[in-house]
Amino acid sequence: MTTMIAEVYDALVSAGADDTKARDAAKAIADYSRDIAEVKANLALLKWMVGFNLAFTLVMLWKVFS
Repeated sequence: MTTMIAEVYDALVSAGADDTKARDAAKAIADYSRDIAEVKANLALLKWMVGFNLAFTLVMLWKVFS
């Protein structure tokens, strides 16, 4: 079951959109918001991975050249 954003639905209906079209648009925006949340979670993981890689590389370079 897909949820919808009630504020978007209400705004579209008050702007004169058809009930069905407003409901579908609000559901589409809710799905899009969920997709963005997944991308943000993956981005946080990638930031940690890059940070660890950078720290490890710097330690190895320090060991090699000192």
